[in-house]
Amino acid sequence: MGFLSKKLGIDLGTANTLVFVPGKGVVLNEPSVVAVSLEDKRILAVGTEAKTMIGRTPEAIMAYRPMKDGVIADYKVTEVMLSYYIKKALGGWQFIKPEVLISVPAGVTSTERRAVIEAAIKAGAKNAYVVKEPILAAIGAGIPIYEAKGHMVADIGGGTTDVAVISLGGIVSSISVKCAGNRIDESIADYIKKSFNLAIGDKTAEDIKINIASALPIDEELSMVIKGRDLISGLPRSVEIKTNEIVKAISRELREIIKAIKDVLQETPPELAADIIDHGIIMTGGTSALRNLPELVFRRVGVKATLAENPLYCVAKGTGIALEHLGAYKRMIISKR
Repeated sequence: MGFLSKKLGIDLGTANTLVFVPGKGVVLNEPSVVAVSLEDKRILAVGTEAKTMIGRTPEAIMAYRPMKDGVIADYKVTEVMLSYYIKKALGGWQFIKPEVLISVPAGVTSTERRAVIEAAIKAGAKNAYVVKEPILAAIGAGIPIYEAKGHMVADIGGGTTDVAVISLGGIVSSISVKCAGNRIDESIADYIKKSFNLAIGDKTAEDIKINIASALPIDEELSMVIKGRDLISGLPRSVEIKTNEIVKAISRELREIIKAIKDVLQETPPELAADIIDHGIIMTGGTSALRNLPELVFRRVGVKATLAENPLYCVAKGTGIALEHLGAYKRMIISKR
């Protein structure tokens, strides 16, 4: 690799942004959050530092998630965020403009796609390519996407669930639904509000999901003490909650994810459907690591579901592999502007 070309793969997610450098792996994994001062719209912090500010900021500071539902909601802020991540990943190589490959949800419009490319170029990239997320997730999960065989990927992230059937390097059928990790967190917070009159923040809801939530009821329940604000007295209070209560709380969101998988299967050609029965469904994305989710998919859909290894890193790994073989992948999957 010549000194004058640096390559970066960016998994620009609603919840987290990961940066992959070929030869090094994932060099950065930070929340997609930017803290902005409301008075002069100055950017105060990006990433991990900004996330610790969420829900804890004085009035004049706003912690902002520029990616909403997997799409750029705020162009300017996204540009700043990308530029921060690109600089941080390059370290001392500031003067070199990298080639950047960025993942976008399968349902993104061409306008949104151009917005991502432009944001990357403004943020300091020499060239920017965008590739649809399910393809990258599949490459990262080690699926041979070029074979004339159907493979199904369910990529469940923070803002979107992308389900796609891939064959011969392309997407045969896909659906992108805006129901994923963040919506699960919200339903947990709602449940605790209704059942215990307790208000909890996003971070606490996410902790509950990671620590004790499950997609199916379990015999040996896990439990957790959570702290929040009592909605009646307005004072801090803590309660203990158990897994199976949360199972009920998130079931509606999970039904929506299962429905997306079913919908894609229903429009898949029979030959490919036969392949999917053989290979099963590969699950990627951070939220697919929810306890017993593959088992729930198997029960509801009737097809074996397997969790990819390091599901959170699949898309980032896919960007890395696609970058290393840019020539081969260029004609198939990469849409320049």
